[in-house]
Amino acid sequence: MAALSSSSLFFSSKTAIPINNLLTPQSVHRFSLPSSSSSFSSLSSSSASLFSAHSLKSSRRSTPQVFTVKAEKKNVLIVNTNSGGHAVIGFYFAKELLSAGHSVTIMTVGEESSDKMKKTPFSRFSEIVSGGGKTVWGNPADVATVVGGETFDVVLDNNGKDLDAVRPVADWAKSSGVKQFLFISSAGIYKSTEEPPHVEGDAVKADAGHVGVEKYLAETFSNWASFRPQYMIGSGNNKDCEEWFFDRIVRDRPVPIPGSGLQLTNISHVRDLSSMLTSAVTNPEAASCNIFNCVSDRAVTLDGMAKLCAAAAGKTVEIVHYDPKAIGVDAKKAFPFRNMHFYAEPRAAKDILGWESKTNLPEDLKERYEEYVKIGRDKKEMKFELDDKILEALKTPVAA
Repeated sequence: MAALSSSSLFFSSKTAIPINNLLTPQSVHRFSLPSSSSSFSSLSSSSASLFSAHSLKSSRRSTPQVFTVKAEKKNVLIVNTNSGGHAVIGFYFAKELLSAGHSVTIMTVGEESSDKMKKTPFSRFSEIVSGGGKTVWGNPADVATVVGGETFDVVLDNNGKDLDAVRPVADWAKSSGVKQFLFISSAGIYKSTEEPPHVEGDAVKADAGHVGVEKYLAETFSNWASFRPQYMIGSGNNKDCEEWFFDRIVRDRPVPIPGSGLQLTNISHVRDLSSMLTSAVTNPEAASCNIFNCVSDRAVTLDGMAKLCAAAAGKTVEIVHYDPKAIGVDAKKAFPFRNMHFYAEPRAAKDILGWESKTNLPEDLKERYEEYVKIGRDKKEMKFELDDKILEALKTPVAA
């Protein structure tokens, strides 16, 4: 494979793999990358055993599949987290289902009067109600009481990160006759690899909470599916992604990126995640008993993300690279993404559901920048204490 240059913004692999079971790592068609894109960035390894299953075939189909989608309208319950970047997934999913004629109840963890509900996407739940959906709040352990005995065809758990949190919802869904159970997992459960990208069937960390949930669902339901997202952008997201870059770019500050900046990641518009989930609802037989990487189909370098954000803002950007250990900063606190190659591809969704990604980062970031300015964040007073420590160590001047 040709070496990546510093000007690389995207990396895409178009290989499609038919998948019978997505829990067991097998040989797959992929490209290889070094485990580290610089002396600063390394791929860690962790030992773990996997829960079992059938084989993962790696042969390519010579003819396209025919997908049969029923127009049946369903009653869907979304159990939605009250914090973090995943909350926006439930918001978009609810709106898309409603626009397709389905009935939707979104149950948010906690209380409606909580200060958390003043933030997006919760502050925009009126859009769900005006679209014909219901919004309720409560403890997932009391889901039966919260929904008032209503029955559902589909349940999405977009809240739990381990079995203790998900089991009450799953057990209630099973006992109440729910036909399909969907779960938002995480691509973060994959073990580090010398051969990116992560594809369905790759080894996962056996001690990860999401893995325990996926195993339980496989044992409990005849029709279930799990979705593993990565980083996402989109209106209503309350976890910084592109905003981290905009904050520095609009203030003419250098953008400090750990490592070489050539580390690859995946950043999807949340509408991609929503459309993949909707594909599973409209085609439950195909989605059944499968795991899907819930991501767009292109990678972007960390430097590339900074450059794309600058282009969206109509500005230039100064990128500086640093070694977190040498400077004495925690990269997890200083930077919004992992300091390593970390990205997955949505091969199963394309192959099994006939799904297509619509993420277009250059255009999507322009939209995101317009909203960034509209809410006045470009004028907001901000402190960059960790940045200042990094830039001082690098002897990089900052504009006054």
